[in-house]
Amino acid sequence: MSHMHSIVSIRSFVVPEIAASELPAQDSKGADGEQLYHPPEIIPLFGISSKMAPLFQESGYKKGSTLSSSEVRSVVINYVKTNELVDETNKNFVKVNPILCDCLLKKSEQDKISKLKWDDLLSRCLDQLQPFHQVTFAGHEPIVRKGNIDPINITIAQRSSNKKVTIIKNLELYGLDPQTVANILQQKAQASVTVTTLPGTKDRAQVQIQGNQINHLAKLLLGKYLGNWYHFSRSIYINWFKILQLARVQHIFQQ
Repeated sequence: MSHMHSIVSIRSFVVPEIAASELPAQDSKGADGEQLYHPPEIIPLFGISSKMAPLFQESGYKKGSTLSSSEVRSVVINYVKTNELVDETNKNFVKVNPILCDCLLKKSEQDKISKLKWDDLLSRCLDQLQPFHQVTFAGHEPIVRKGNIDPINITIAQRSSNKKVTIIKNLELYGLDPQTVANILQQKAQASVTVTTLPGTKDRAQVQIQGNQINHLAKLLLGKYLGNWYHFSRSIYINWFKILQLARVQHIFQQ
């Protein structure tokens, strides 16, 4: 059986929510001078709410501060040790003082729980903090946004005459140019592709391609870009937080 190999390099990328004049010049270019695609680094962060502020103020953090999970862990450990809350009879447990009680326990638990395991203490703390995320594109300042980053959303929709289309959204959040993705999908799938404004937005686009193109799209994103896990349901989502740092994104399709 003969195989035809085609190598495609992704060169275009966009950095959302930053004016072009604010972006430093990129120094990583291909042989033909075009900008190469660099996947962003995405880190989940945790914001301090007014309810949780008393637990963090001893470490110098205030309401609205954002921390990584490791920083949260360090603050909690330091707080417990500084206030001598490690249980004397079993060091796997932490004694619940008034501040931990107010910050981490439900009202129904406050008269029942006097100790927490370390893992429970830390997980409760993370659960009570507000979700943020930081996106860093190569050569640019980090961007911190409230909430969890939306995953790339891939939906198979039914159109008239039982025809199916594949719709892809949220590419820009990961620095992926929708038109570039559309061009490659059109080349690989040999199907009609359109790029339109995402309903309800001004500067976001969605890619629509005829047919069920999950196979091509999975190869494109998981093999060429940066995903580390995906799952299938009625809508297919591809999400990641650990990004492969690729100077040039390539994948070989076999035909």
